Amino acid sequence: MKKIKTACIIDDDPIFIYGTKRLMAEVDFCETVLVFQNGQDAIDGLHKITESGEKLPCVIFLDLNMPVMNGWEFLEDFVKIPNHNREKVLIYIISSSVDPRDLERIKNYEVVNNYILKPISKEDLESALENIF
Repeated sequence: MKKIKTACIIDDDPIFIYGTKRLMAEVDFCETVLVFQNGQDAIDGLHKITESGEKLPCVIFLDLNMPVMNGWEFLEDFVKIPNHNREKVLIYIISSSVDPRDLERIKNYEVVNNYILKPISKEDLESALENIF
C-alpha cells in the first residue's frame, strides 16, 4: 500500500500522540507527521504552509476537546483557509466521546471524512489510506 506525504495530528494528549505516531510508523502511513497541541496552533501552522505555497497534509486527525481552540472551532476556521488541494484533505475526528450530538454535528462539515473512537487502531489507519488511494 502507498503512503501519504504528510499527516497531521491535532490533539493535546501526549500519550495519544505518541501512540498514534508509533502506529503510523508501523503501517508506513506517511513520510512526515505534523503535531499541534490545539486548534489555534494548527490553524496558524496550516496558514504558514499554504502561504509558502506548500500543500496541506492529506490527512488530519482532529481531537474535539482541547484547550485554546477546540476541534469545532478549528473546523470553522479551517474551511476558510485558501488552498488549492483542500478537496484532497481528509479530516478524521478522533474522540473518546460517543455523544450522539457530536456525531450529528459532524454531518455539517463536508471536510470531515469519518469519526474514529480513541485509541486509533492499525485498521483505522489502513482504512484512511484506502480512502486516499
